Amino acid sequence: MTIKLDGKRVAAEVKANLAERVATLKEHGIVPGLGTLLVGEDPGSMKYVAGKHADCAEVGIRSIRRDLPADASFDDIAAAVRDLNEDPACTGYIVQLPLPRGVDENAIIGLIDPSKDADGMHPYNLGELVLHVQGDITTPLPCTPRGVIELLDAYDIDLNGKEVCVLGRGITIGRTIGLLLTRKAVNATVTLCHTGTRDIADHMRRADVIVAAMGSAGFVKPENVKDGAVLMDVGVSRVFDEQTGRFRIRGDVDKACYDKVSAYSPNPGGVGPMTRAMLLANVVEMAERKM
Repeated sequence: MTIKLDGKRVAAEVKANLAERVATLKEHGIVPGLGTLLVGEDPGSMKYVAGKHADCAEVGIRSIRRDLPADASFDDIAAAVRDLNEDPACTGYIVQLPLPRGVDENAIIGLIDPSKDADGMHPYNLGELVLHVQGDITTPLPCTPRGVIELLDAYDIDLNGKEVCVLGRGITIGRTIGLLLTRKAVNATVTLCHTGTRDIADHMRRADVIVAAMGSAGFVKPENVKDGAVLMDVGVSRVFDEQTGRFRIRGDVDKACYDKVSAYSPNPGGVGPMTRAMLLANVVEMAERKM
């Protein structure tokens, strides 16, 4: 029987646990605070940030917003980052991407205090992840890769010794998830595929688990998946639906694959909710380290 990996359900359980931990922190006089820095009025970014603050309210985390106009300069954005670095009420924060054209995103990310990097994407924290192949990690982890692994773990899907094919080499998922999957605590073997990979279908057919993060709607077809594989669909594409006359979100996995696999994450409703929950988890863990 094929198992649907319900990210909404698991994320709700994670948030319920976090709410209890936040209550304990407050008993010790510590109130976790999540900050967001949003530049401009991109509808997708605004919706994403609003969702994060709604999540904060759900678990009792303080919300801290910094909104700048679309014409904000690099210096304006840098000043807002420094403000969040210095704000004692802010336990951790994110800079919502993309930033306006012409602004060096990597330079802005580099200004974030690594100890307040709620996304786990600061170069220092990624370096710590590279170094700590075994043992505990005390720096924040990248939210989406962590969400993938937590979702699999919630359904007792063991990755020890498994062949994992990752599709896509973006920094948010593709390049970072391999760092988590190959740690001794997980112990998977990872093949990272991208647009330059030859015979990519062969890599997919050999995989026990496919993590699809290309942003190419329906790229993973049934003929490219072996029986009993596990599919983690992290890709996001906006596809026009002629029947409804509206755009809708589609993942990288063709739904026709579902009948031949042992488990799959739907998209939407799979990894997305887990990513949001992991952001909250990072902030709570940052606060717990202050106890």
